[in-house]
Formats: sequence, C-alpha cells, structure tokens
Amino acid sequence: MRISARADYAVRAALQLAAAQEGGPLKAEAIADAQDIPHKFLEGILNDLRRGGIVLSQRGGNGGYRLARPAQSISIADVIRVVDGPLVSVRGVRPPDLTYTGPAQSLLPLWIALRSNVREILEGVTLADVASSHLPAEVSALTRAPGAWTNP
Repeated sequence: MRISARADYAVRAALQLAAAQEGGPLKAEAIADAQDIPHKFLEGILNDLRRGGIVLSQRGGNGGYRLARPAQSISIADVIRVVDGPLVSVRGVRPPDLTYTGPAQSLLPLWIALRSNVREILEGVTLADVASSHLPAEVSALTRAPGAWTNP
C-alpha cells in the first residue's frame, strides 16, 4: 500500500487545523508554511476536504479554514478517502469486485484481509489522537514489532 503525496498533505493539513481548533480559522498560506506543503497543491486539497465535509471555509479578512467537526470525530481514514478514494484497491478496483482463478484464487481473501487491517488502523485513529501524540495502544504496539522500522 502506498500513501500518496495528496493523502499525506491532506492529513497533515487536517492535523494543523486540529491543533488550532480552539483558535480561529487558519489561512491556507499558514497551513502550507507550517507543514511545508506547496500552496497551490494545498488549495486543491482543501477544496476537496471542504466538499467532503472535513473542513469549512470562511471568506474575508478573518477567514480561512477550520475543521467541520471535532477532531476526535474525524478519522485518518475519513481524510484519506476524501482526497484519494478507497483505502485499498487493486489496479483501481475494490477487492470485492475482483475475481481470480486457478492458483491465484487465494489472492482475493488476502486483499480482503489487507483491506480489513488497513481499515481497522486508519478508522481507529482520529485527528485528535495524532495531534495529541496519543495513538491507540494497539497501533502503538504495532510500531514495536520486530522489523517495523526497517525496510526489507
């Protein structure tokens, strides 16, 4: 599984908004500068997040962006889905829509299991969890698995 630059930037922008949730709206330029995201690219992402119900925008001198609902009610999966679509696909197809034959038949349950695990993690972690540096215990435990931090 790959996390696109678009998804990474969207999550980072949403986290910046989560950290500033008690203050007023943040301007796109401030988010871009704080997270080192190209401003023009971020504008498109923020528009997608607005259309997807993750952020609200406010025009004017005191305008900017803010989360549409509390950070604890927005999962990382919510953000990724808005900008990139399904969390797991194979050749752009969702696993339940795939068919395999012969020795490849067992691939389908493998892709379904992968999707299930990705969903469990990304749906179980909210913007508030990440912004506060308090990941759920089961997610933190996965980072301590042998080989978690090494590339094969």
